[in-house]
Amino acid sequence: QVQVVESGGGSVQAGGSLRLSCVASGCTYGVYLMAWYRQAPGKEREFVSHIDRDDRTSYADSVKGRFTISQGNAKNALYLQMNSLKPEDTAMYYCKTNCNSDGYYRNYWGQGTQVTVSS
Repeated sequence: QVQVVESGGGSVQAGGSLRLSCVASGCTYGVYLMAWYRQAPGKEREFVSHIDRDDRTSYADSVKGRFTISQGNAKNALYLQMNSLKPEDTAMYYCKTNCNSDGYYRNYWGQGTQVTVSS
């Protein structure tokens, strides 16, 4: 059973920083990539950033230069350093892993961690 658990959300003022963490357990046969998405109230879930097993990264234009994604050596821990936060970064942040627990790679999602940025 794959479990994905996020932590590190909170409330900050604009210009502040937060670091999100995510741990995926149960990916017995490996992790292909891990990613962050976010969803603001009344909006669709959107891509923020991902990192694959070869440490290749991708970012949404809206966060480039402000957010940095990284992963642990075991590739099952994911981090998002968020600097220069803006009120428009306010959202529920979700961690997704594409991993293999039973011979097939599937997407698994966490429950989310709330980030609130006040002006």
